[in-house]
Amino acid sequence: MSVSKSHVSVNGRDYPWPAQPVVVICCDGSEPEYMERAVADGLMPNLEKILAKGENLRGHSVVPSFTNPNNMSIATGRPPAVHGICGNFLIDPDTGDAVMMNDPKFLRAPTVFAAFQDAGAKVAIVTAKDKLRLLLGKGLKFDGTAVSFSTEKADLCKPETHGIEGVCEMVGMEVPEVYSAELSEFVFAAGVKLLASMKPDIMYLSTTDYVQHKFAPGSDGSNAFYSMMDKYLGGLDAGGAMIVLTADHGMKDKHLADGSPDVLYLQDVMDEWLGVGAARVILPITDPYVVHHGALGSFATVYLPEGADHSALATRIAALDGIDVCLAKAEGCARFELPEDRTGDLIVVSGGPNATKVIGTSADQHDLTGLTDPLRSHGGITEQEIPIILNRKAADLPSNLRNFDAFYIGCSQAAKLAQAAE
Repeated sequence: MSVSKSHVSVNGRDYPWPAQPVVVICCDGSEPEYMERAVADGLMPNLEKILAKGENLRGHSVVPSFTNPNNMSIATGRPPAVHGICGNFLIDPDTGDAVMMNDPKFLRAPTVFAAFQDAGAKVAIVTAKDKLRLLLGKGLKFDGTAVSFSTEKADLCKPETHGIEGVCEMVGMEVPEVYSAELSEFVFAAGVKLLASMKPDIMYLSTTDYVQHKFAPGSDGSNAFYSMMDKYLGGLDAGGAMIVLTADHGMKDKHLADGSPDVLYLQDVMDEWLGVGAARVILPITDPYVVHHGALGSFATVYLPEGADHSALATRIAALDGIDVCLAKAEGCARFELPEDRTGDLIVVSGGPNATKVIGTSADQHDLTGLTDPLRSHGGITEQEIPIILNRKAADLPSNLRNFDAFYIGCSQAAKLAQAAE
């Protein structure tokens, strides 16, 4: 990592110094159709103006198309093979225990945020859930030039650990329920306030996908969310920010015609084939907030017993109904840019012809009582397409756009606009 006032170099990428505030928004679970429908229905007039003067592009997330891997890819500018965060949940290779991948010790690469602060920039990070805060804020020094907090625990912020206090008073909102649209609204509202008061050089706003899990594009619940979001987009745009709006993953219906989840319980299959407990299925979607998805997503890894025929089992799993891909570790990690030491012997991605198939462990291990609506979820290749929206015209963009190009795009385009204005 090297820094100067002309550029910041981190993880092998050179980021021009921000000529204006660069704000990257990760709208969790925001399948491109959500905003397309809302704009078409006249519910996002500010976004419509942004699109008219900017760019409406498509890119791809990393696979697994889950929250932690993609947020940390955006934060580092690189895929999980570089930064090490390959799921929300893993078997720790050092201990053999299944643990959450929220601890900053699992992050293997510096963030864009820490690199810019080291160069003298002011940095602000606001995320909906606290599970991401420590990862995103790793390496930051809370010396008056950095702010990092979550909506979920906004009332607990302290200057020495978050760079700020009195967040609820600043935003004018109480801490919302975790399972609510307001958890994301707080993020947007805080972003507008910080842009005006702190004037950060770079800012990252990351929401929660509670609404997207619950509501399809064009539904009343979806429309209310994106109409709310539009107000804050207008505020950020009016505040002079270079905005890059993207997502960590898309979202698809994962249910049958009768509304029941379309699930392959892979642990039950492996128990039948190899004996109970001989193999172990890990679902990296697992996190502390499973009410809205029941820990059912479209990506799994399988740890096999010693002596198992990996190739034969991969072929057998791939033939199961609804499985898109099953690859042995080396091939799967190469294809999806994942760290081999944090991945099982097999990588399994589901979807099927209608993109509806999700993977579970055993039927008796998933509490689906919280699913009050037909299941919508993510994790696979079918949820990899994401929006990349800019509020300025762009040139010389990277080919094969990825969501983790967001800060590079924002800084580069801001620098080009500044040069053109000279």
